Amino acid sequence: MRLALVAVGRLKRGPERDLAEEYRGRADALGRGLGFSAVQMTEIPESRARRAPDRCAEEAGAILAAIPPGAAAVVLDEGGKAVTSLDFAAQVGAWRDGGRPGLAIVIGGADGLDPGVRARADLVFAFGAATLPHGLVRVLAFEQLYRAMTILSGHPYHRGAP
Repeated sequence: MRLALVAVGRLKRGPERDLAEEYRGRADALGRGLGFSAVQMTEIPESRARRAPDRCAEEAGAILAAIPPGAAAVVLDEGGKAVTSLDFAAQVGAWRDGGRPGLAIVIGGADGLDPGVRARADLVFAFGAATLPHGLVRVLAFEQLYRAMTILSGHPYHRGAP
């Protein structure tokens, strides 16, 4: 299964980027033995349109184009569903075992996401009701992907209640 993370904006050098790359590297290394590719990172330039709805619409076109055909799309949005790590891992495993060719995790820009991106989602996922900084969301996305792989492989990293 091909993995992709599609995010609006660039993550500048610093501790968030370093930590995101650490979890990305862990996911890449563990995922190979589980039938997953290395995570392809696509950074969508932030729109320069004047109005927020126009910015969201412009970014949506690029986001949707970056999601591979047939891939399951997980859209990260504060209004999404709260999903446990175990449930997320089970869903990723089900998509892989069900023959989905890919999984794309989507992080929107500062203005949020166009409704068309949410409509394309197989899962709209929230890390909580709070608005989080983009850099932390990227770290959390890579960490949860790595955690899902540890759960699928039986690795002891995830020690939460079964």
